[in-house]
Amino acid sequence: MTNEYPNGLTEGDDLASPLDEAVEDTSEIEALIAERDALQDKFIRALADADNARKRADKERREAEQYGGTRLARDLLPVYDALSRALDSVNDEQRGANGALIEGVELTLRELNNVFSKHGIQVINPAVGERFDPLQHEAMFEAPVPGTIAGNIIQVMGHGFMLHDRLLRPAKVGVSSTPAQ
Repeated sequence: MTNEYPNGLTEGDDLASPLDEAVEDTSEIEALIAERDALQDKFIRALADADNARKRADKERREAEQYGGTRLARDLLPVYDALSRALDSVNDEQRGANGALIEGVELTLRELNNVFSKHGIQVINPAVGERFDPLQHEAMFEAPVPGTIAGNIIQVMGHGFMLHDRLLRPAKVGVSSTPAQ
């Protein structure tokens, strides 16, 4: 015979059953909350990664637009140098005898300068007496020249070039080594 209790339960009934179900429900809820938090964290990280990839691609695209022609620009610098040297070597007698040819070379150099400007290439043309800037100039030699200040340019041997904010080629210069007085 089984004993019956006033609440209608018998001796063999499981009294912990409703409590166990509540504990199981709570642990299941906690597990679902933890899973939700983990998925939310992964989602936020994936969004951040996608945003970073987009920004990186935009930056690379802008750099390719600005600096993609660097090799071609460097290959054109000797053409500029040759045209400049040709014009620098012309004297008045040659200018009178070969005026049309010299004018053609000047027009070609002017057009090359226009193309350079159009594509963001600037000529670095330092002047004698200017301060030596290692970010734009390359010192080909140092010489003590009386009446100059140490670190100033005493001779320009070649133009330099910038592509937007990047140095394509430094200007070749001679620098005074005479100490300041």
